[in-house]
Amino acid sequence: MSLVQAPSNPVRLTISRYGLWIIFAALVLLASLLSDRFLTGSNLLNIARQTSVNALLAFGMTAVILTAGIDLSVGSMLAVIGVGAALLDHAGLPFPLTALLVLLGGGVIGALNGVIVAYGRIAPFVVTLAALTIWRGVTLVMTDGTPVSGLSAPFQSVGNADWFGLPGIAGVALLALGLTWFALRRTAWGRGLYALGSSEDAARFAGLNVERLKVTVYAFSGLMSAVAALLLTSRLYSAQPTAGSGFELDAIAAVVVGGTSLSGGRGSVIGTLLGALIIGVLNNAMNLLDVNAFYQQIVKGGVILGALLLERLLNRP
Repeated sequence: MSLVQAPSNPVRLTISRYGLWIIFAALVLLASLLSDRFLTGSNLLNIARQTSVNALLAFGMTAVILTAGIDLSVGSMLAVIGVGAALLDHAGLPFPLTALLVLLGGGVIGALNGVIVAYGRIAPFVVTLAALTIWRGVTLVMTDGTPVSGLSAPFQSVGNADWFGLPGIAGVALLALGLTWFALRRTAWGRGLYALGSSEDAARFAGLNVERLKVTVYAFSGLMSAVAALLLTSRLYSAQPTAGSGFELDAIAAVVVGGTSLSGGRGSVIGTLLGALIIGVLNNAMNLLDVNAFYQQIVKGGVILGALLLERLLNRP
């Protein structure tokens, strides 16, 4: 759904519809030509695992950005929620109960951001930037800067299991993709997010509860952070106080590369998945080719800037 008119030029329309698929296919082809290890089964599964956490965060980020908001706190939320999950596990709670409490906690933490944005009328950038710092500090205080290890076997297995040959963590990401797609495309809540991002005044005039939408969309972002926290903590066999550092930038990159407009009202979670895959393939290919980590940051920044410029060119009158 989009309230912005699609490009009318046939070439621009084709690029707008299929450009991401073309870029993804070209990137996979180039990586396979440059490294004979890229298309091996073990490496492809590794890409799926590495991309899944970023994709989960990016799904929540997509919903927020559709409202013309931003959530810079997802990485710090992931860290504090992961530590909380590990401490609950150490306390002897059964894993299903731990998971339920963690998911509820993620939603509540995210909703706090939404309440301040909606009712405090403070810019989302400022609110979530403050939350990024606060939750990172809380994580360090809770752990004294040391990892929390020694997780129970059920906890360890959830992020390391396989589903019919596919990494379980990737299976959860695909399930979250389907649920997010349905919520955005087939529910009144999703349509409200698009309307809010297109024009807040128009959304109010149409009778939408703008404040409630803002609270729920940040709660949804917190929920996705909680799912990612459970899976990453399980996969690492410990809760790292530094986990999630910089993850908010990769999530935003996936959303932007996937074609969602930072001004709100236009985008899709399918595009976000493609964006996450493009970022994941790019990271993996550069690692296989032993590209210096400093240069990798430059390349990723260039990709994000290129995506923004392409979006502007395709959607200008």
